[in-house]
Amino acid sequence: MAKTSAVEKNKRRRKTVAQHANKRAALKATIMNQSLSIEERFKATLKLAELPRDGSKTRIRNRCEVTGRPRAFYRKLKMSRIALRELGNLGKVPGIVKSSW
Repeated sequence: MAKTSAVEKNKRRRKTVAQHANKRAALKATIMNQSLSIEERFKATLKLAELPRDGSKTRIRNRCEVTGRPRAFYRKLKMSRIALRELGNLGKVPGIVKSSW
């Protein structure tokens, strides 16, 4: 089980990303627009730098919904391999059966 503080910090980051997503996208479009002057693009770069760092999408860490584990994460199921195995063995994940040969 992951530390509660790490899981909560990640939840806060998700909220921050959602809040600033539109503004960041607009500023990035301005920065990448080659037809604008360098001064306008530089101002947009400075405004982007003023936004909180946790507003960046890359700061989000994929974590298991069950345990909060950050590694071995299956995106489709939103859980780690360990939680998937445990719930699969209990028959709580549809379509997952224990293999035997």
